Amino acid sequence: MTATQSNQATIHLDTNRVISPISPLLFSGFSEHMGRCIYEGIYDPASPHADANGLRKDVLAALRELNFRAMRYPGGNFLSGYRWEDGIGPRDQRPRRRDLAWQSIETNQFGTDEFMAFCQEVNTAPMMGVNMGTGTIQDAANLVEYCNAPVGTLYADKRAANGHKDPYGVKYWCLGNEMDGPWQIGHLEAAEYGAKAREAAKMMRWHDKSIELVLCGSSNSRMATYPEWDRVALEWCWDQVDYHSMHYYAGNRDNDSASYLALSAEFESFVDTLSGTLRYVKAKQRSKKEVYLSWDEWNVWYKATLPTDVQGSWTQAPHLIEEVYNLEDALVVAQWMNVFLRKSDVLKIACLAQTVNVIAPILTTREAMLKQSIYYPFMIFSKLAVGSALDVLVRAPHYKTAHFGDMPLLDVSSSYDATSGQNAVFIVNRSQTDSVTVTIHWDDRAPKQISAAHQVAGTDPKAANSFEKPNQIVAVSVAPPKIEGSSATLTVPPLSFTALEVRL
Repeated sequence: MTATQSNQATIHLDTNRVISPISPLLFSGFSEHMGRCIYEGIYDPASPHADANGLRKDVLAALRELNFRAMRYPGGNFLSGYRWEDGIGPRDQRPRRRDLAWQSIETNQFGTDEFMAFCQEVNTAPMMGVNMGTGTIQDAANLVEYCNAPVGTLYADKRAANGHKDPYGVKYWCLGNEMDGPWQIGHLEAAEYGAKAREAAKMMRWHDKSIELVLCGSSNSRMATYPEWDRVALEWCWDQVDYHSMHYYAGNRDNDSASYLALSAEFESFVDTLSGTLRYVKAKQRSKKEVYLSWDEWNVWYKATLPTDVQGSWTQAPHLIEEVYNLEDALVVAQWMNVFLRKSDVLKIACLAQTVNVIAPILTTREAMLKQSIYYPFMIFSKLAVGSALDVLVRAPHYKTAHFGDMPLLDVSSSYDATSGQNAVFIVNRSQTDSVTVTIHWDDRAPKQISAAHQVAGTDPKAANSFEKPNQIVAVSVAPPKIEGSSATLTVPPLSFTALEVRL
């Protein structure tokens, strides 16, 4: 069936058909010492918008609106060469170093304590990474002591001397970053990494048994070692970790928008492969313990390329991969988050990479700030997707794609909070030309009210916001559909993401 034959679709919802509770950590972010994410992004004392601590007040307000539940830090490739002790203590005594990952100059004016203050400002949980490249397992344990131990020992006392007597209580920790990648500083083969990560994890947990640890998974699904790397690392570390990481960056390099707008098929396949790997290792280990997935780097990235011969050219805060996002990128992000809900039984953490300037929903100049197109679907999901994910039945016309064959015009997810009675329905219309009339049926109960409808839409898939025209692609309120018995009908325009707030 093609869109020209029929533009009618139905969605069936049943609040008894629960996939899983939705982990709030699916709405998390990632801030790396790369380009202008930290310096001239989050932290910019020279900006007229800076507060007394050098944090950008306008950026803080925008990040609060996104409501990131956790923030991964400080990398990224940067992590694998980072000496965390460089970034603590009096700023005038902190060393300037060459960052080999991005060929930039790291001033260390923003470090662990500044990051903790930033997290407090935006009400997010810190998710710290430890250096598994040039760093030792002792370095990793020392950082846990610095962050989480009560005063009375060396590193906890250093924290107190730096003005923070009380422990930070950091719960989430990443055991390195992309250690499977040959580009990584201190790259390790899977068994080498597994052995090192296991021993680091043991020491870290001895400092604080309450922490939760994320193991490095494959850097992407195209790695020659995927998913064998994942199996080997997990077999080494199953008993020591709580999550296994996955990274993926999407793009439309072939300018094939039909296939690009169907990328949720690829995202689901990636989750399914690693979910199968988790089940295999659990069975092989004869374990009753669960390990979940952490998609701790995800975003669209393909237009702002990174020339490896120059990268940062040994400058401070160079302009690196400052992607400009358009409408079709926003629709891919919305589908990605639909996948998060549909796979919420195994996927428990997801970190949008990154937060400011570097492949980010927010761009800044020293004087101004811009919300990009991808800002809006993330904001909507972060606000509305609470409770549990529902297993949604969708019947929709299909269209042809070069990469995925026939795909449905609609991509849908839904959440339901039994405590409050709040239901949300998230609908992407992938068609570039046709509207779709959608009838939603609530099969087990009638909705009391559809209180609001939010929409991100446009006619040009390449339309993007700019500092001159900041409102080309934004979320707008549209008239919610009327309830007729246990159903409601609405028409979603082409190239659109629509979210409904419903009370059951």
